[in-house]
Amino acid sequence: MSRTTAIRGRAFTLVELMIVVAIVGVLAALGVAGVRGYLATAKTAEAKQTVGAIARAAVTQYERERGVPELQPSNSAPATPSRVLCASATPVPSDFASVQGTKYQPSAEPGDDFMTGTNLAGWQCLGFSIAHPIYFQYSYLVGGDYVSQDMPGSPLPGGPEGFEAAARGDLDGDGQTCTVVRTGEVFGGQLVTSTLIYTNGDPD
Repeated sequence: MSRTTAIRGRAFTLVELMIVVAIVGVLAALGVAGVRGYLATAKTAEAKQTVGAIARAAVTQYERERGVPELQPSNSAPATPSRVLCASATPVPSDFASVQGTKYQPSAEPGDDFMTGTNLAGWQCLGFSIAHPIYFQYSYLVGGDYVSQDMPGSPLPGGPEGFEAAARGDLDGDGQTCTVVRTGEVFGGQLVTSTLIYTNGDPD
């Protein structure tokens, strides 16, 4: 038998098989980590889009002049139409644990979730709602008690005529919170929103 035939007929050794298994394991681990990172980034992108949409809704409603019936009881003295910020909304979901490592399906029932508020307050004032499952708790706050008030570098509104649209999530359920915020404030009768969306926490 020639030397070439002998080499071709030799089987893999245990060491060679272990090396192959180790390489496959490393590649699989890298693939899983990459997929997790991609999913987390996609979910955070959804939060940024939603927070931006809430901010735009606040601006739209502020620029709409509200008449006397909306601002005062019918027996009050006449008043000229004016612009007002929609008052704060109840966070959705109300319990942050509902989005810790899981999705939450908002209720479409009147008086629940995004169906709460009045023509001057909350989600109904903003004309904003979400029908699909969400990974974040969404809030809209006016005048203070902001979600991001204790976070370094957060763009807090300085006066009473300001708002914060925020999303808080714990995508892996590991206790590490990711917060996405956009703010707005009234200057000279105009509602100006922040040009950047503030993000705190690692979405991965």
